[in-house]
Amino acid sequence: MLSIENLTRIEKLRMMEVIWDDLSRDSETFSSPEWHAQALKDAERALAENRTHFVSWNAAKKMLRDSTQ
Repeated sequence: MLSIENLTRIEKLRMMEVIWDDLSRDSETFSSPEWHAQALKDAERALAENRTHFVSWNAAKKMLRDSTQ
């Protein structure tokens, strides 16, 4: 069996794309969990009530990196 540690970053990304393509073909038989629908509703409500805002992707990545240090 191939060890993921031996793959290059490009090979890993290609593998992820293949896996995602395979999973997305089965999307009709897969339903999101109820908590996911509720989380989306909560986010939409917070946005409508001006309790949250959008940030750029670069800002989001920085926030995530900073929160894990």
